[in-house]
Amino acid sequence: MAIPADIKIKNGELPPTPGVYLMKDAAGQIMYVGKATSLRSRVSSYFVRPADERIANMVRKIAGIDYLQTPTAVEALVLEAKLIRKLQPPYNVMEKDDKSFVYLGFTREAYPRPVLVRGYELARLPKRRFLKTFGPFGSASTVQAALDALRRSFPWTLCRPPVPSRVEGPAPGRAGRPCFYRHLGMCPGVCTGAIRPAAYRRIIRQLMAFFEGRRGRVVRELEREMKAAAKAERFEDAAAARNRLRALEHIQDSTVLKGEKARVKEFIDIFGRIEGYDISNTSGRDAVGSMVVFVDGRARKSEYRKFRIRTVAGPDDTAMLEEVLNRRFARAGRGGWPLPDLVLVDGGAGQVSAARRVLEARGLQIPLVGLAKGPDRKRDELVYDRSDHELGRLAAAFKPLLQRLRDEAHRFAVAYHRRRRARSFLP
Repeated sequence: MAIPADIKIKNGELPPTPGVYLMKDAAGQIMYVGKATSLRSRVSSYFVRPADERIANMVRKIAGIDYLQTPTAVEALVLEAKLIRKLQPPYNVMEKDDKSFVYLGFTREAYPRPVLVRGYELARLPKRRFLKTFGPFGSASTVQAALDALRRSFPWTLCRPPVPSRVEGPAPGRAGRPCFYRHLGMCPGVCTGAIRPAAYRRIIRQLMAFFEGRRGRVVRELEREMKAAAKAERFEDAAAARNRLRALEHIQDSTVLKGEKARVKEFIDIFGRIEGYDISNTSGRDAVGSMVVFVDGRARKSEYRKFRIRTVAGPDDTAMLEEVLNRRFARAGRGGWPLPDLVLVDGGAGQVSAARRVLEARGLQIPLVGLAKGPDRKRDELVYDRSDHELGRLAAAFKPLLQRLRDEAHRFAVAYHRRRRARSFLP
């Protein structure tokens, strides 16, 4: 679905580049600030299917969309946090209690370390504990991914020096066991005593400047370091500064910026074909079942199937699901019905157990997940074999896609049930 024509977009369209978007209401007030690897794709997704009622309510109020482009998605993350802190958009503030947001702090010590803290933790800590803090950020994993992506440009570390620091710490070359990241060139040698505190603090100041949005200043400083080292014939230092500059220029090629696409590809590579099932009936009458198919994350409507329940009398959704699955898998491999890579059922433990019986009886080892309404009927819970940790990880990461598949199966089943029910009232 395209963005409605009556919504005013800056410059008339959204670019397919990283940046921050600002949702505005009819009065021009900013309601929400978000980041994106692709502004066009991310903003358009709000008008396909909002994630929850809170966002759906916001989408109904959108009258204008502004945006700020950034060179990379890491910088979009930084800019998003700055704007949220400055503007306090209501739908960001409503998203979670301020104390549950994540903040990035740099410790005040001889060798400062980047650490992630929750708002409630930060409120209890003395302010002098940190040189600076940045945030709020919505996701700890996203900030950690950004730190990891920046590590070749700003080789930070969590290591401690091999001996207690004096005014200028241990002398370069002091014995110490190198950490894993030292071998990768992502720790400057705090663990081995190869770098003095002053030199390490210079790296951290540059990293903090990046999180302040001062990329240009950092680039100019690294260029000066490279030229000065080359002029003094300190060629190793010049090469190190050059490599840090190159890493900074190519942040957009790092995994963190392609993180969402990479995760989607991972899921699709494993579960290219997913089938979703649901049952619809009125107290057991006019009972039907549905099968919907997603291939590579997209609906394959030509392969949808509907089933009229034949063998179950009375309101027994679990037995009905078992009948549908038996009939479907009786046709496995025949008539254009290939086996799925994942089966999703709308329901909890009972429905998952019924589906598992069908698969086991036919000797099929197909991953199986259920989506059940939580105790308050508002929160979907994943139901799967808890011993399969990898399936649980992937299902949790791609829960929105599974919810979309489940909703499509429900829609298709209800539509067929209503047609069946309407026919029963005909003379």
